[in-house]
Amino acid sequence: MGIAERKTRQKVELRERILDAARRIVMREGFGALSMRKIADAIEYSPATLYLHFDSRDAIARALCAEGYAQILATFEPLAAIADPAERLKAIGRAYVGFGVAHRETYRLIFMEDPSYTGAALAGESADDESGDAAFRLLVDSIDALKAAGRLPGAPDSHVCAEAFWATLHGIVALHLTCPVFPRAPLDAVVDAALVAWFGAAQEASTGAVAADAAPAIAHAAVTPTANASATASTAAPKRRRAPSARTKTA
Repeated sequence: MGIAERKTRQKVELRERILDAARRIVMREGFGALSMRKIADAIEYSPATLYLHFDSRDAIARALCAEGYAQILATFEPLAAIADPAERLKAIGRAYVGFGVAHRETYRLIFMEDPSYTGAALAGESADDESGDAAFRLLVDSIDALKAAGRLPGAPDSHVCAEAFWATLHGIVALHLTCPVFPRAPLDAVVDAALVAWFGAAQEASTGAVAADAAPAIAHAAVTPTANASATASTAAPKRRRAPSARTKTA
């Protein structure tokens, strides 16, 4: 290995050490505790060395946000294979809330700290990174499929629906992280209620098989809770079945 290659490798390795130390501080103490000096102490380098890789604490935060958002996207990837669009969207909803509950400080940093951090996460590592668009497109395409099948009658533009659905999921996570009295019911029950309100309960006959087929993908996408995860982190509660309507008796 030449001198140039060795220097490049060392630079990449040090950058990863900086991010790893920053990530551990945020997870352990919250973003407010993060400072260049604290990171430098953790990796046993001078603060000046950090500025050779990141020009500010904000730059480190943006890198952590992009990394965290990539983790969210990774949980969505296997769910794209779920055939029924309603079950696909429900699985995405559970995966999203599950990530926010299991990775509280990462979620706060991405979506609840600074708008510029959120923008950096959604933009990805480079200007031509379309990962954020791909995630949103998955929502839009699934909603388009529901509308084409007549399963969302009277629904507005699919992009508007996708943003409203995202807002629903974010609202659940944000309230869970910030409001001490939310939820009063089990979190998985609240998530299920929101998903049923959006897409209806699973059908017993025609969509029962679809729901069963979707289960392995949903389980594969489940996020392993971290040490600071709530005991209510599980969002994969069994789907409720719609009770058959009573038949009116004739005289």
